[in-house]
Amino acid sequence: MREKQDILSLSLEEIQQAVQELGQPHYRAQQILQWLHRGIKSFDDMTDLPKAFRELLAERFYIVKLQMLDKRTSSAGDATKYLFLLQDRNIIESVVMRYKYGNSLCLSTQVGCRMGCKFCASTIGGLVRNLSAGEMLAQVIEVNKDLEKGGERKVGNIVLMGIGEPLDNYDNTVKFIKMMHYPMGLNMSYRRITLSTCGLVPKMMDLAEEGLPITLSISLHAPNDELRKLIMPVASAYSIDEILKASRYYFKKTGRRVTFEYALISDLNDRERDAIELARRLKGFPCHVNIIPLNNVRGLGYKRSSQATVERFVSLLKSQGIAVTKRRELGLDIEGACGQLRRSYLERVETRQDER
Repeated sequence: MREKQDILSLSLEEIQQAVQELGQPHYRAQQILQWLHRGIKSFDDMTDLPKAFRELLAERFYIVKLQMLDKRTSSAGDATKYLFLLQDRNIIESVVMRYKYGNSLCLSTQVGCRMGCKFCASTIGGLVRNLSAGEMLAQVIEVNKDLEKGGERKVGNIVLMGIGEPLDNYDNTVKFIKMMHYPMGLNMSYRRITLSTCGLVPKMMDLAEEGLPITLSISLHAPNDELRKLIMPVASAYSIDEILKASRYYFKKTGRRVTFEYALISDLNDRERDAIELARRLKGFPCHVNIIPLNNVRGLGYKRSSQATVERFVSLLKSQGIAVTKRRELGLDIEGACGQLRRSYLERVETRQDER
């Protein structure tokens, strides 16, 4: 017996092929995709499809479902974090960030992460598995439904900065990005999508060749390789020079300015000489630096820089002609940083099991 396929992970072309194989007219594929992107839970809900065809679809496919385990909104109301249970009982998280211009969704691309960044909660426990394109899409659909229920605007921007390294799940991530752009689906402009990577250079080059005008954001966090290797194992594989070369290539191919993320860690990468060295390396490249006050993660031993240090670092970069902003902090009181809520939930489950 044929194993059922995840229909939410299929591209329009793949749905068209399936429709053809099942002896249905071509336009049925668009009808199916529209229903899926509206968030229906069953093929029976596709009321403009013949009943016999719906039954055939149910025999051959399944629709990915996420169960909301937890939902926390910050006291300021500027962020909401969702904890979702996948069908195989794994757990991921997504965060809605509310800005004046609309709602942004930070979503996960993997269950766990194998990049090993020393200051990040997502990597504790390593990588469990990749998410499918459908599981990424389901995060958007479920959050949109929840926002609409509360009378809010749907998600207007996607940020691939949740749990996981998007380029370590390259095929599924790129497929998801293209699916978000379908005019008959969620119809999101590529320019409203940001992908964050720790700097997997070969995959950055591959992404440049895709020609998708999304924003590429590089988690840099250090001005030199020696310092970067202390906090990011990936630095042993790819140097900052290689990352900058790939970033310039991405800009050349897409015309999109690259962003560099820099989390300030007290007494490690927040000194005056670090700012000056960072500015020297980035000078002349049309990029933007996003300064992030570190989110303190219990047990990792790193501390955020003082407010005065953050302001001084930003000021030094500006004085060197670097376009820089300090990231607005959202959701600090709801474990809003990447991987924190998932980690605390898993710890609670383990504690309950130990007490039995």
